[in-house]
This record gives sequence, C-alpha cells and structure tokens, in this order.
Amino acid sequence: MKQSQLFTKTLKDISADETSKNAQLLMRAGFVHKTMAGSYTFLPLGLRVLTKIEDIVRTKMNELGAQEMTMSMLHPSELWKITGAWDQVDVLFKIKSRTEREYAIGQSEEEVVTPIIKEYVRSYKDLPFIGYQIHWKFRDELRAKAGIMRGREFLMKDMYTIHENQDAFDAFYKEAKEKYLQVYKEIGLVAKATEASGGSFSKKISYEFMVLTSAGEDDILYSEASDYCINSEITKLKEGDDAPDGSGKLKSGKASEVGNVFDLGTRYQDAFDFSFLDKNGEKQKGVMGCYGIGVTRIMGVIAETMSDEKGLVWPASVAPFALHLLVLSKDKEGDTYKKAEELYKKLTDQGVEVLFDDRDISAGEKFADSDLIGIPMRAVVSDKSLLAGGVELKERKAEKGDVVSVQSFLKSFEGDCK
Repeated sequence: MKQSQLFTKTLKDISADETSKNAQLLMRAGFVHKTMAGSYTFLPLGLRVLTKIEDIVRTKMNELGAQEMTMSMLHPSELWKITGAWDQVDVLFKIKSRTEREYAIGQSEEEVVTPIIKEYVRSYKDLPFIGYQIHWKFRDELRAKAGIMRGREFLMKDMYTIHENQDAFDAFYKEAKEKYLQVYKEIGLVAKATEASGGSFSKKISYEFMVLTSAGEDDILYSEASDYCINSEITKLKEGDDAPDGSGKLKSGKASEVGNVFDLGTRYQDAFDFSFLDKNGEKQKGVMGCYGIGVTRIMGVIAETMSDEKGLVWPASVAPFALHLLVLSKDKEGDTYKKAEELYKKLTDQGVEVLFDDRDISAGEKFADSDLIGIPMRAVVSDKSLLAGGVELKERKAEKGDVVSVQSFLKSFEGDCK
C-alpha cells in the first residue's frame, strides 16, 4: 500500500484524557480511533494487526480439532435467567425492546452454546464437542480503563467443550493449555500459565495466561527459572519464598491476563437439563469447559510491552506490514523515486506486504512516522543509499542500518508474504 493513499495519518497530539500507554500509541500511530471510553474503532492498520492475531489463534484452535462458528450477540433474557446469571452478573448489558422483551448483549456465551449442544449431542458417540468463535463481547464496566486492554467492547476467542468424563476432559485440558502457550509464543509474547481460582465460573482451579506488564491489573508470584506462576490473591506465598517447584525464589510482578481456561463441571448442563446416553445407555452430563483468549487485549499488551520512546515495535508475526519502504526524494520523475517504485512493485508481486511511504514530506517526518508505526523492517531508498550500492535496511529495534545491494534486498524477502 502506498502511504499517500492510507486513510489515516499519524497524530502529534491526542486528548489528555487518554492516559493508557497502549491507547496513546495506537491512536497517535493511526491504528485505532476512540469512539468513547472503553470503545475504539479499529482503523485499517489496526484491523490488519487484529486479523493476524485472529489467524494465529484460529490455526491453533483448529489444530485442537475445534470447529469454528459465530454465535449470536443478542440473547433473550430467559437464557440468562435459567442459569441465574441475569441477576448475578453485574457487567451484563441489558436492554428492553419496544415490545417490552428483555435482552442481554453477550459478555460470554455459555447461555447460548449449551442449548445448541443439547440439541445436537444425544449420545457419547457425538462427543467430544469442541466449538469456538472469534467475536465481539460487551461488558458494562463502571470505569473503562487501560485503553483496549480493558474496554466495554472487545474481540475475544471463546471456545466451549463437552467431554464424556473427567479423564477425557483433563486430557484435552492439558492439550489446550500447551496450545495456548504456542499461540502466545508465535505472537511474540512470553506468557505464564497462572493458577487461579475459577471465581464465579467454577470452584475448581483454573489457569489464567499472564504477560508481565506494569499496566497489568493482576498481582502474580512467579519464578524466573521455570514456568511456575500463581495469582497472589489465592496463595499464602510471598515474594522471596521458595517456589513450590524448587526452581528458586519467587518474584512478584504486575501482569495482564490474555487468556484463561476453566473447568465448568456440570453447572450449565444442570441448568439446561442436558444429558446424553453413555455406552451402557445411561444418562450422563459429561464435563464442560470454556477457554478464552482476548484478541484486542493481546494487541494492547503488545503495544504496552513491545514499544519504546519512539513508538510501537510490532512482532513480525502480527505487524500490519512486513516492510516499511521509504523513498527520500520528492522528484517523482527522478531515478531515485523510480527505483523505489520499481522495488515496491517487485516486492508486492512477490507477495510481500509493503507500506510504501511515497508522501511529499521531509525525511525527518518519514523516519519519525516509521518509528511510531513500528513495522519490523525499514528500507530506505535515497540518492545516498544508491551511491553506496543499494538500499539501507534497518530493523525497527536496531540503532542503525546497513546498505545492501538491491539484489540481496529482494532476495531476503523471497517467499515472504507477511
């Protein structure tokens, strides 16, 4: 894409009301626009990032054998009253229609997915059920804060399962936990599977996937030498104690939850009178689980933890473009500009995602915008670079770049379509 045609522009200033680092950076760089507190529009650059996070999550869930669907966001109140959640969930958005019927705007999907399962699962032969969606959720937060990390509307992957018995569920639960860690690793985040209480979902131990960040809302204790991690609220352990797994001393830190898995037992089967016939023809309820990943929250966490004083620093796997190509020439008929355009065409023909800064502005403005937008690799075509032998190539995190030949430059992106 040519940057002169990009709908958004970078901003020098944003409202002083926006105090979160992630929203400040994303708004200034043109990734999101704040509609109101807790509600953001994802602009073309931001949507490209969200889509790439979605694609990674989707691939990993499909590897688990899950099937994707899209469930309704508007729920009749009767479903929530069956489970008792209509009066218990304080963040539930409730609306009344012109016909005086009451509805909920979904903040989770247990009340919707359980009747679906009940309709199609009749026998143990129909199990396991593993279904997921990547869809928008809504929560009536009293004070939306932390930018896109904690909003009133957010994009989330939620998966639900029914297994025949506890052993089958536990085996899948373990597999899902490992797949989650693969998701975060591929995205470029280091997440820890943190033991936590199931809260309102379950009395059993659950796992929350945490990324260390000063903007986090959770206090955790963790070991730097192992994967051990636990939420501070449910333990008598404290900083400096020995880690239970023998890996060393515990450290305390702030973290942001980017995913969770819960063993729901039979809570929703009981509420909706769901059962199936086992191998002996007897009625069973099985074990239900739910598994969430916060897609927009992940984007916010990346902006918080993988940025510097100049701007965003996107991991290559989810960056809006693979390369930011800058031409430092205002003469569109000159050799330098023509060489840059030629490279842009060759790269796009190769399938490489390129943002080409062809704008008629100063070099300083182009460099500043490039750092703010945070594309992993920057290539500069200028009179100086061509005289030195080609293109100046620089990683976003590097202090300086190197001039490489045009041939080497193109070869380094062969087969790269991201």
